[in-house]
Amino acid sequence: MRNIAIMGSGLVGALAANGLRKVGHQVTLYSDRTPEQWLQSKPTGAAARFELSLQLERELGLNHWDDQVPWGEGAHLTVCPAPRNRLLTLTGRLSRPFQSVDMRMQIHRWMLDLVERGGRLELQSVTVEGLERIAAAHDLTLVAAGQAELCRIFERDAARSVYDAPRRHLALVCFQGPRMRFDNLPLVPVKFNVFPEAGEIFYMPFLHKDVGQSWACLVEAKPGGPLDRFRDATSGEQVVERLKGVFRELLPWDAAWFEPARLSDPQGWLVGAVTPTVRRPVARLPSGHEVMALGDTVMAFDPIGGQGANNGYKQVRNLLECVAEHGDEPFDGAWMTATFERFYARHGEPAYSFNNLLLEPITGAAQALLMAQYGSDGCTDNRSPQQRLANAFADNFNDAASLTPVMRAGCTASSRGRPGARGSRRWPEGG
Repeated sequence: MRNIAIMGSGLVGALAANGLRKVGHQVTLYSDRTPEQWLQSKPTGAAARFELSLQLERELGLNHWDDQVPWGEGAHLTVCPAPRNRLLTLTGRLSRPFQSVDMRMQIHRWMLDLVERGGRLELQSVTVEGLERIAAAHDLTLVAAGQAELCRIFERDAARSVYDAPRRHLALVCFQGPRMRFDNLPLVPVKFNVFPEAGEIFYMPFLHKDVGQSWACLVEAKPGGPLDRFRDATSGEQVVERLKGVFRELLPWDAAWFEPARLSDPQGWLVGAVTPTVRRPVARLPSGHEVMALGDTVMAFDPIGGQGANNGYKQVRNLLECVAEHGDEPFDGAWMTATFERFYARHGEPAYSFNNLLLEPITGAAQALLMAQYGSDGCTDNRSPQQRLANAFADNFNDAASLTPVMRAGCTASSRGRPGARGSRRWPEGG
């Protein structure tokens, strides 16, 4: 049994704490807020979780909402090279459905689960000085502090971090009112709308902590474009009203569906931006103690590709495996680095590349791949090549290693995800 400390009670920190406790380790989770304060906070994202992540929740006995959640069955993509011009639509069905559960509710429950299972919860904001004391008292110290101040002790990996500024301005809102299905679709999808000159809008079925089955919407606005109208929003109600204008102007096919939308809770919204970043997984403290980064602390994603939370889950599974394999040996910096590199090669690099591809002008290979899916409708009896390809595209969100190499064909290793990457092109104007 090892003595392990985790800084940060967000989704990945709470997940790792429960996972390590389940196999018998002494675990202390350090949190700057109580479980009840988490319930009353703003959401940190919508975080659709796909099958590889949901498997881990089931294994750890943390899947408390499977009988309540509105399951998402696939992805419906609409590409509009000009306003109201639906050049391409496609519908892919996932091999296994996804779910998006209010993380505030999950974290609240998982913190209580940890204590019930014999773990410790310490309520304090940890500084670097405090981290020194904690690292000295534990066999392994993990920092899952998201992008808070503590993450800055981990050096940015310049070779892997292709951005030094956000690519999108973001607005997230949890809303209720619209029906839980769409006309003319045989499944409940995440709806993903792409406007090459403006950005993206997607909305997905969501289990809200207060109102239950409902929706979450994320706007990914290119700075200065027609979607960039949320940065000065001061309330969730204001975000919803501005979104109604966006639907009327740019998404008329879903405007009537969205019209009854209203805010799910007063805190259920967020505006901001994320700089996609990869950091070194190990930080050496002034005392010489080494600590390891986890989750968004080591890999921060723009939410456009739904990879952030799923990437964190895969990190946790890799961590649990590596801790088990390590036995009683010390958790030194070499082990921390090797643990991260094993994860990065299998999951982290494909997820980061896939996510960054969605932030840039489409590659020729990706455009051909999407155009080849035209005619997919998501029906279970559709066995056409178009449908099989659309289903494979949907499943790439679950495992980005499956199709991303095809989508990024034509990008050099040094230019992947960078503005103007070789092989990028604009969508043609359609009729």
